[in-house]
Amino acid sequence: MPEEQRRPRGRVLVVEDEAYVRASLDELLRARGFDVSLSAGVDDALASLARMPVDVVLTDLKMPGGGGLELVRRARAASLEVPVVVLTGHGTVPSAVECIKSGASDYLLKPIDPEALEAALDRALQSGALRREVAYLRGATGAGDAVRAVGRSAPWLQVMKMVQAVAGTDSTVLLLGESGTGKELVARQIHRLSRRAGGPYVRVNCAAVPLEMWESEFFGHRRGAFTGAAGDRDGRFRLAHRGTLFMDEVGAMPLPAQAKILRVLQDGEFDRLGDEQPTRVDVRVVAATNSDLEADVAAGRFRQDVYYRLNVVRIELPPLRDRPEDIPLLVEGFLEEISARLGRRPPAIAAATMAELQAYHWPGNVRELRNILERALILNPGGTLAGLDLLPAPLQPRAEGAVSAETRGTAAAGGAGETAVAEMSLRGVLARSEKQAVIEALRRSAGVRKEAARLLGIDQRNLAYYFRKHGIDPDDLP
Repeated sequence: MPEEQRRPRGRVLVVEDEAYVRASLDELLRARGFDVSLSAGVDDALASLARMPVDVVLTDLKMPGGGGLELVRRARAASLEVPVVVLTGHGTVPSAVECIKSGASDYLLKPIDPEALEAALDRALQSGALRREVAYLRGATGAGDAVRAVGRSAPWLQVMKMVQAVAGTDSTVLLLGESGTGKELVARQIHRLSRRAGGPYVRVNCAAVPLEMWESEFFGHRRGAFTGAAGDRDGRFRLAHRGTLFMDEVGAMPLPAQAKILRVLQDGEFDRLGDEQPTRVDVRVVAATNSDLEADVAAGRFRQDVYYRLNVVRIELPPLRDRPEDIPLLVEGFLEEISARLGRRPPAIAAATMAELQAYHWPGNVRELRNILERALILNPGGTLAGLDLLPAPLQPRAEGAVSAETRGTAAAGGAGETAVAEMSLRGVLARSEKQAVIEALRRSAGVRKEAARLLGIDQRNLAYYFRKHGIDPDDLP
């Protein structure tokens, strides 16, 4: 049965000292769609659990050197929260009670009825999934999203359509977009809509991990594996087992780290520092970057094989300037959220102020919008948000004498009232000013785009957007 179909049945660790019984259980469970690993005793089983997370343990009660009860107790003492089903050929009421009180999830008699065994394993899997879901919900309570999942614009609806399509699969997703466009929001939405929603959602900022800490941070380590390793540590991949790992700013991974991560992206396994055997995990990866990874690959800054592993399903998030019709919805949501945190009622917002917000080009995208609204609420405790004095300088109108000659000339030539209004609209004025700023930056930098972007205060990768928006050909400038 293909791996994609087998995954929902779960991974079972069979602990049995008799080789022929282990082999029989292995064959039986694999035929019924389970992934199976085998151990011959308690010590071997605990070592296996330490390096490879499983969904349920199936163990014999009586074994040389320690049986099922000892395994249950030692697993609980080591905080290994995994359901355990106990098998025995010598069933008694007291032994069954003792197993359940010690933490076993079920108790079955030999000879094994295949249907009863399958039902017991399914119950254990459901119990484990419920515990993970509760843990996930507790961890998520109160965290909130920095960006609201709202929008009615065509670009945003296209993103949500792709999210819906990919969420039900286990395919790796690569999210592209400028900083502040909501990449983590989309990653969380993919997780919530997936069949992994009851599992963990783990986020890691690749740009914030020093190179020397990469192996420990992502793959974990054993106590004593290196100087300072005072205890065992689970890495991000293991913490995300049966869930989603969101790798933010993946374009910032240094090349040596990319080599280390390629194996787990390919095979779902890695070597934890201090372990002799590899660890296998079942993790869905969602990666995000505001970098141009194709350019980084061409320049040798990013491995091509890692790029292809990440770029399975590609979702490009639009900048806020391309979805102005979504701004009123975002504003409403942010005002409710921020006001609740400040212990106030959400204020009304003047129509003129909303028009200013929709006309602004938002280089910081949705994150900048939220910050502006929080600042405005703090500085204006009244019942209405109005007046451009509440907003940052780039949104404020220029002084009367600062209107460009181009604007005055165009308005005068128009003659008709509608033309004059259109030419003097704030959006039109801002667009012309923006175009002139880009042209002037190119002139001052002698056409060097990196320097022009620095003068404009934007990322060089975003400069091409302004060329297209204003019809600027940098090679034709005098």
